[in-house]
Amino acid sequence: MVAKNYMSGLFGRSPITPLQEHMYRVYMGIKHLIPLVEGMIESDRDKILDAQKEIIKGEHDADEMKKSLRTHLPKGLFMPVDRRDVLDVLLRQDMIANQAKDISSLIVGRHMSLPDEMNKPFLEYTQRCVDTVKQALETINELDELVETGFRGLEVDRVEKMLEKLGATESETDTMQEALRQTLFTLESTLAPVDVIFTYRLIDWVGNVADNAERVGSRLSLMLAR
Repeated sequence: MVAKNYMSGLFGRSPITPLQEHMYRVYMGIKHLIPLVEGMIESDRDKILDAQKEIIKGEHDADEMKKSLRTHLPKGLFMPVDRRDVLDVLLRQDMIANQAKDISSLIVGRHMSLPDEMNKPFLEYTQRCVDTVKQALETINELDELVETGFRGLEVDRVEKMLEKLGATESETDTMQEALRQTLFTLESTLAPVDVIFTYRLIDWVGNVADNAERVGSRLSLMLAR
């Protein structure tokens, strides 16, 4: 009953407030990817485990919010945004949290480390991927204003600029990802084959965080266009 009343209160304030609440929980977990990678670079097991704990907590909180949102999302025809759009944005946000949890499990489970040449660029890459999630959160937090203005006026221009910035940042992470993959390729002969395989996987999984944040933005763009 408490959960139902809570969700009803959220929808009473705004049909997209639950999405904002969910994305906030996602970001609260995802930001700990930075100390997680720092701990990997520094070979600091305690720092790694502390970061993993926070990532798992963020994923759990987001998952509980997702379940409540799906249960209580109105099915009526008079929502200012399409129910399918809300559920699709929710799915993308959930994928961000799940990916962070998988990244932490990979680093912890395999006691991963990187070649020295990759440490600094990989940390910068991780920071930029986390930036995309923060920018997606900031954009979603503007949707209340869009609902109030009927998805018209200056607020639409403001959100469109934020979405352009989100897309540009995600493109930066693509470039950084490719550079890391090229560096790893040049080092393959000096590393154990299994380490090479999992390092490529780690690079790709961190990149997935930014990709899904950008896909949240793409869905918001579609909402603006309707």
